[in-house]
Amino acid sequence: MGCDGGTIPKRHELVKGPKKVEKVDKDAELVAQWNYCALSQEILRRPIVACELGRLYNKDAVIEFLLDKSSGKALGKAASHIKSIKNVTELRLSDNPAWEGDKGNTKGDKHDDLQRARFICPVVGLEMNGRHRFCFLRCCGCVFSERALKEIKAEVCHTCGAAFQDDDVIVLNGTKEDVEMLKSRMEERRLRARLEKNPQDHQKLRPGSLKKPALILERRKSPQLPKVQQPQQ
Repeated sequence: MGCDGGTIPKRHELVKGPKKVEKVDKDAELVAQWNYCALSQEILRRPIVACELGRLYNKDAVIEFLLDKSSGKALGKAASHIKSIKNVTELRLSDNPAWEGDKGNTKGDKHDDLQRARFICPVVGLEMNGRHRFCFLRCCGCVFSERALKEIKAEVCHTCGAAFQDDDVIVLNGTKEDVEMLKSRMEERRLRARLEKNPQDHQKLRPGSLKKPALILERRKSPQLPKVQQPQQ
């Protein structure tokens, strides 16, 4: 039995191919997130900046986007929350000594070394390749691995000594939950900045000011009149 051509394949044999494809897609996504600009899709080149949601961009691509926000640019959605160059931070990255950079072949063509990460954590030496969580500080732009920030707890930057708070720590290329948290922080931060710039806006947020629309609606309601009974004939 089993040699008559009627062997039934098992389930793990049937799904073996798609699993490999899925792994390749994830690896390609990691390479894209950590090596290419989220806006222009070109390879990241210094100066490199990051937004408040933790995405990486070439600085010149952000400047071009801010100068020409044409609706035809589909990739503009990746930077729709960037309203000014002040909304991004120029990163201070540490080069990886093992990265070989632009390698040339016998024909003279060049290609970038994507097998190794171009940058590393200056504290613990982890490569910034997507397999380890990395963060940057909004106050100074220095980049570290999350492990370094947890193992060496401090209130000042490990590299430049700038003081920072928890709100200044931005996760690079984080999970969906990370992005939602960073977006909430970004909105609160921008709201505080707007209120500090225009103190009059505080009046709009006072609880007392929310009662006026309710009173207007009450006044607009027509009074309910009692039904008049018709006399019986």
